[in-house]
Amino acid sequence: MPLTMNRDVFITCAVTGSGATQDRSPHVPRSPAQIAASAIDAARAGAAIVHCHVRDPETGAASRDLALYREVTDRIRAAEVDVVLNLTAGMGGDIVFGGAEAPLPPVAGTDMIGATARLAHVAACLPEICTLDCGTMNFAEADYVMTNTPGMLTAMGGMITQMGVKPEIEVFDTGHLWYAKQLVADGVLAPDAMVQLCMGVPWGAPDDLNTFMAMVNNVPDSWTFSAFGLGRSQMPYVAASVLAGGNVRVGLEDNLMLDRGVLATNAKLVERAVTIIENMGARVIGPDQVRKTLGLTKRAPVAA
Repeated sequence: MPLTMNRDVFITCAVTGSGATQDRSPHVPRSPAQIAASAIDAARAGAAIVHCHVRDPETGAASRDLALYREVTDRIRAAEVDVVLNLTAGMGGDIVFGGAEAPLPPVAGTDMIGATARLAHVAACLPEICTLDCGTMNFAEADYVMTNTPGMLTAMGGMITQMGVKPEIEVFDTGHLWYAKQLVADGVLAPDAMVQLCMGVPWGAPDDLNTFMAMVNNVPDSWTFSAFGLGRSQMPYVAASVLAGGNVRVGLEDNLMLDRGVLATNAKLVERAVTIIENMGARVIGPDQVRKTLGLTKRAPVAA
């Protein structure tokens, strides 16, 4: 089956993530000022979209603090460089079980809240895009489960749609994509969906090309897709996604290294992605064209 290469590519930069990377590189931003500055640098380097989590400024641990999201949002929107804002909505679905012989009650690290609370910062900040992790999944930890039930996803998807925010459907495995299509069929999500294929996250879809193309071949033609791989697979997936007709994601959430022994910054990762895309004969598009393509509206946040 022939590949249909994407000639107009947008880059998403995943700026900081929620993983325990804060002590592995000095370039992983922690405070709202650092996160916004890194996002703005990535936009200058060519990212049309910045995907942002927030962290506790002192410890670097993942946070759901609404004030931190408001500060990041305000700083990015006040910048002279335009960029599409994509906020995570993945926090608040974490269960850590007590172990194989005594799984209940859940133990420290569990963070389970309702749909409205999970989207409180999205309702307050009104980004153009927010993420919707479209399934429950084991990660590479013995007793941790990322929990997103069909009922929770239906509730969150409906709320996001009502807000006028574009959901970026995070697909970590083939069943997640299957359920995303059901959410569209049920009218919870709009038909022109946007999906991020998350490759190589243990224990989701492995990052081999057979699995990747199985995912790509099941993305409906009316949808827009992007893809990423972790660590050393990040830049190969820039090329693979463009060749397969998609867009790309890079950033410190997924990869800390630019080259062997060389720590990356978000801007340097975006610059590397721009070089790969342009050397393939494609064009990197900016935020204005992304908004037109995806039907996004840039809005001011709700007054505090």
